[in-house]
Amino acid sequence: MTAVPKTFVGFGFGAIQGGLFLYEAFRSGKFERLVVAEVVPDLVAAVRRAKGCYRVNVATRTGIEVREVRGVEIFNSTVPADERALAQALAAATEIATALPSVEFFQRGEPSVAGLIARAMQTKTARRDLPPCIVYTAENHNHAAEILQAKCDQALDAAARPAVRRSSQILNTVIGKMSGMVTDPDEIAVDGLARLVDDFPRALLVEEFNRILITRIELPGFRRGIEVFIEKPDLLPFEEAKLYGHNAVHALIGYLIQRRGHRFMSEAAGDLPLMAFAREAFLEESGAALVARHRGVDPLFTPAGYQAYADDLLARMTNPYLRDHTERIIRDPRRKLAWEDRLIGTMRFALDAGITPRRFALGAAAALETLGSPKSAADQLQELWPAADEPSGRKAQLIRLITEAQAKLKTEQT
Repeated sequence: MTAVPKTFVGFGFGAIQGGLFLYEAFRSGKFERLVVAEVVPDLVAAVRRAKGCYRVNVATRTGIEVREVRGVEIFNSTVPADERALAQALAAATEIATALPSVEFFQRGEPSVAGLIARAMQTKTARRDLPPCIVYTAENHNHAAEILQAKCDQALDAAARPAVRRSSQILNTVIGKMSGMVTDPDEIAVDGLARLVDDFPRALLVEEFNRILITRIELPGFRRGIEVFIEKPDLLPFEEAKLYGHNAVHALIGYLIQRRGHRFMSEAAGDLPLMAFAREAFLEESGAALVARHRGVDPLFTPAGYQAYADDLLARMTNPYLRDHTERIIRDPRRKLAWEDRLIGTMRFALDAGITPRRFALGAAAALETLGSPKSAADQLQELWPAADEPSGRKAQLIRLITEAQAKLKTEQT
């Protein structure tokens, strides 16, 4: 049986696309075509001038390694000729990855990403010579796949939907890979980073980690070209581990080190009491709650498995070669203090498990500090959570814990 030629298509040429999906598609050696859609004209032109080659700075445990990706076709979907070429590539695609700023971008602009994908899927069902495909969604939303599916369904003819569902599948992802696009020319020069392409003032910097989790694929006989990703029947436990473990502890450390004047996350590694404090929060607060809820689902959700996960992440978070800016970690504190987000969501998760999250309360108090409001912690939190549910007085519990932590912060005792 002749193997179907594989085509990869990505939407958005940011750090996750360039440093993960497109990068891993190239490394696999399984794709005849590598295609990416991007609407920033200068970036499209720069990659074309480089004849489809770009560079990735990979932060290992021992230094920076520069890797090159070659053979990329880049199209601007707002240009009619490019849109037509992109539509042809999508119809032939076996794997597609959306890596946009948020799920709101699925239907933004014309043509929209959802519309382009829907039309390609409908074309596939109308022709026997076109292969089935999967779509990875990487928008940092627990239901990105379901949202994209709904948007695609709206763009499809109703009669075509059943056939499309049989020949394609949209997948959620859990992406624990730390990455970023460095735009400061001085920082690029000082850190000795290779530019994305020679004449474009950006550098792509990612960590080496690539154990990405995806929804289990149900398409009969489908074989991925990007084989390094790991399929799971239920991603929710792992999404919670990322939000309440990885993201929450990252924010906790960030808000505490900014009070000490540290510019980079890596500086936390030298503060042994702080790292011990963060590890305790990781294991005894969010970790204990996660293990209690998801015990038996996966080896991760055991005391030993979660400890290994925490220790690995703490080492990765403080990798000096990642140059993770404290300013980046602590930006948008209102979002990170939201009822469902990493700090307050983790505190609620722990309280539901009967655990008092005093360490995360300290991180929340430090985040509240950055807002610079003269109002009391209680008043600020009431404003942040105007419509929050509060079963068993949960809101009052959280406010009390954070107010106590705020008083503790003033004495600099962590």
